[in-house]
Amino acid sequence: MPDSPAHAIASEKYVRLTTFTKDGRRKESPVWVAVLADGKVGFTTDDDTWKVKRISHTPAVELVACNMKGVATEGAATVTGNAEVVSGEAYGTVESAIKSKYGIQYRVMDVVSKISRRVKRQADAGVGIVITLD
Repeated sequence: MPDSPAHAIASEKYVRLTTFTKDGRRKESPVWVAVLADGKVGFTTDDDTWKVKRISHTPAVELVACNMKGVATEGAATVTGNAEVVSGEAYGTVESAIKSKYGIQYRVMDVVSKISRRVKRQADAGVGIVITLD
């Protein structure tokens, strides 16, 4: 269903993800998203990011089309859902969808991230975020 909420939001190049702190404050960051099975969307990130920590305790999220700086596109509809942090095979599924959509851009960002983690002597530890839309 190409006109589903998942396909609509995943057709955007950048999406602003809003997560929530334990006390309810909004935290926003632009992400790349791709459509997954069953009307879900997902993205990849490092396992030690604040968005992972916030999602782990408050899974409610909002998504809206934006530019690369996270400024919402005028007139864009906000969609809501619940996010889940995944690893292993589920991470591979999300990563594959992101690689397929973003191609060389994803590969460049992945190399930069791996180099940065090596310089900081951190293990490469990516996770997927799978969002079930309301």
